Amino acid sequence: MPLGLDISPLARVVVALAGGTTPREWIYQIAVAVGALLAAWAFARVTCARVKVSPKWKFGEGDFERVVFPALAWMFAWIGMKVLARFGSTDFLEIVLTLIAALAVIRVAAYVVGHVIPDGALQRAVIRIVTWTAWIVAVLYVAGLLPEVVAALDAHGFSIGKGKPAITILDLLKGATALFLSITLALYLSRVTESRVLSSDSMEMTTRVVIAKAVRIATLFVAVFIALPMAGIDVTTLSVFTGALGVGLGFGLQKITSNYVSGFIVLLDRSIRIGDVVSVDGRRGEVTAIETRYTVIKGGDGVESIIPNEKMITEIVNHHTYSDSRVSVAMSVTVSYDSDVDRACELLVESTRKQARVIAEPPAIARVRQLSDRGVELELTVWISDPAAGEGDLRSELLKDVLKAYRTAGIEIPFPRREVHLIATGETRETPSAPRA
Repeated sequence: MPLGLDISPLARVVVALAGGTTPREWIYQIAVAVGALLAAWAFARVTCARVKVSPKWKFGEGDFERVVFPALAWMFAWIGMKVLARFGSTDFLEIVLTLIAALAVIRVAAYVVGHVIPDGALQRAVIRIVTWTAWIVAVLYVAGLLPEVVAALDAHGFSIGKGKPAITILDLLKGATALFLSITLALYLSRVTESRVLSSDSMEMTTRVVIAKAVRIATLFVAVFIALPMAGIDVTTLSVFTGALGVGLGFGLQKITSNYVSGFIVLLDRSIRIGDVVSVDGRRGEVTAIETRYTVIKGGDGVESIIPNEKMITEIVNHHTYSDSRVSVAMSVTVSYDSDVDRACELLVESTRKQARVIAEPPAIARVRQLSDRGVELELTVWISDPAAGEGDLRSELLKDVLKAYRTAGIEIPFPRREVHLIATGETRETPSAPRA
């Protein structure tokens, strides 16, 4: 198989070095290449330093200057090559353009993939694959081997079924590339839209979450149906697959499907919003996230509970901040029967005035709860407007103030006592006394 070195940019540069190009043409090409790189570097540095992009409009991961530089360098070098083509050879500039294009592809991939895929092994692997692919394609093109490699990949493959056209390695690579580009572009567009929508202050958080998730699902759906025809897959052949998928969802995946549907219902009807304080399945805490499959509730102890969205729809949810953020906090104190109960209740109410979290309306109330075997049980009820901050610290401060006030006023807080009465019986009277010495 001929390698085609006679038409490759590298072969033309070798011929030019052998005397096919005048020194002046070489100087012009090198000057254009160096000038394009310097102009692109200076322009990208100055522009990116002056233009400050808001975090709401973040389009990628890393410094945007790394993307602007190779793009501008390629544009300036291409313009210079078109101008020099009227006067002499531009073979060297063609190689420079190819290398700059490979660098631009790598920089753009790192910028986009870093924004779409979280930092980790998968992100590094994808960027590494793109880097190697870009440099290999550039080297093959410069050496003139790219047409032969493409022909070899297109000549080897396999056939699925009798009478079906063969699927070549080139078809598989084209399909994988189309799927990768379309899905990456869809995730990139949804990520940019999501960051912009979530940072908006003109909409409620639940509405923003619904829009962001709807955009992500819609872009992925469109991307897949655009990429499949590009990969040579007939979309109509997926009807059997979608039917089987529907049966699977109806049986084995109905719980998962129910959670996803329930998640969208929770987001759309806005019965539960991020920041609300709720009690579900024995857990009380603040709603910190509403995902498509589950809701995250963070308790006062810092533990985050992942509650399936189906529970948020089918079970009773105690909503502490549904229509009013004010909630009551009740605590009990026991005093002895000899204490002044009225004064004890007054001291309970007075202790609440030192706490900044206790609101004036509704007012704090102290009442007698019950008469127990230990003493008179009093109950203090106060109201707060920030239930997400928890109740533990407030209870602690109130109890410490009450304890100090009761000690000063001489009000006794009883503790459990046990009285033992010894009753003389006939056996105890007949017990012989110890012998005298």
